[in-house]
Amino acid sequence: MTPVPLTAEAFAPLGDVLEAAGRSVKINDGFCDRFTDKARIDLEGGRLGISLFQAVPRALPYRCDLLERHPLGSQSFIPMTQDPFLIIVAEDDEGRPTRPRAFITDGTQGVSYLRGVWHGVLTPLGGSGLFAVVDRIGAGPNLEEYPLDPPLIVG
Repeated sequence: MTPVPLTAEAFAPLGDVLEAAGRSVKINDGFCDRFTDKARIDLEGGRLGISLFQAVPRALPYRCDLLERHPLGSQSFIPMTQDPFLIIVAEDDEGRPTRPRAFITDGTQGVSYLRGVWHGVLTPLGGSGLFAVVDRIGAGPNLEEYPLDPPLIVG
């Protein structure tokens, strides 16, 4: 599977692309553009939290042998460096991931997965691998994992 460049249109069925693009509003006496409401944040129970993740950078081709999803809340990944990362997502078919797709960011984009969307683990392709993550914090079964056999080879 070959990753394609991440675009808001291609990613829309599975989540939102977080980027400074589209309509904005001038704030701070005209010195700042605000790109408002860029993600469909959705959670059941718990509360919204911001965490920091430090992931080990990987290389292409990448062997993906596990997908996960979060049934109780959406999850957003915002890179804290301008390095690209790999995104692997799949649709759901009665509790199983199907029709996987791979995207690669341009180094300035983040993503927000909709609640329940199957996705690969955090896969930076360079830099420090530091991300801000906005997701549900709280008790309850909010992680489902699905081992892939055979694994996906992306790159």
